[in-house]
Amino acid sequence: MNSDTATSTPTREELNAELLQVPEPPEQPELPPPPGFEESVEVAVRHVKGRRGGDLVGIILIGSAARRALTPHSDIDLLALVKGEADSHEILRVGERLADIRYHGYQTVEEDLRYSLRLPSLLRKGRILYDHDSICANLIEKVHQRFRQGPPAASINEQIRLKAECYHLLGKAQDLVEKPGTAHYLLTLFYEECIAAFFRLRGFWLVSPVDIHRFMHSREPALADLAGQFLTATTLTDQLNFGRQFADLLFKDVPNPARID
Repeated sequence: MNSDTATSTPTREELNAELLQVPEPPEQPELPPPPGFEESVEVAVRHVKGRRGGDLVGIILIGSAARRALTPHSDIDLLALVKGEADSHEILRVGERLADIRYHGYQTVEEDLRYSLRLPSLLRKGRILYDHDSICANLIEKVHQRFRQGPPAASINEQIRLKAECYHLLGKAQDLVEKPGTAHYLLTLFYEECIAAFFRLRGFWLVSPVDIHRFMHSREPALADLAGQFLTATTLTDQLNFGRQFADLLFKDVPNPARID
């Protein structure tokens, strides 16, 4: 190799500088609302207004309806904001759908935005149905600001705790292989804890359950593939094996708890 060739060979830093960021996964196409859905929403809104009266300051549609991803079994998820303190929940039937209505004080929701791991992603695509003095509009603006900041980083102690909890559930399932019903139940809890740990460890906001696997695959395909193999395993032995591989990859950079013996 002559000197000219050696000089023209790009360095590792130069090659890395040419790499492009992985694009965000495409948004799912919006589904048209099913017949009668908007009318059902109006009925639910009238109910909330009649129940809360003068202390109601806003109603926000959240969940799959706000994301334009309705299915035949989707609920009408409403967040009703009121003056003062409130923390109540009711489920009603409106036509053929359930209306899931949660009542909270709007000032409490604003305060919770600072540290909640769920609210920013839950409210980011919320659709305002009723707004008094632009309280909901101001809240949604703060939600977008908080979402852009990203979730707070998990401390090393929290990372170790997440790892310990997941491996504990996996170990308990392994101990109870002769009781497959109980083992499968423990593996369900294990997977749910692992999914929560994925978002905390990687610094992502939570996404809706139907988007979890697609989201994971867009960022860590190998981890998503193991999750898929775990979920579709036909035997308890295979599910345990894939579960351990999944956890090992998920927590590969997290240290084990300290030993005191």
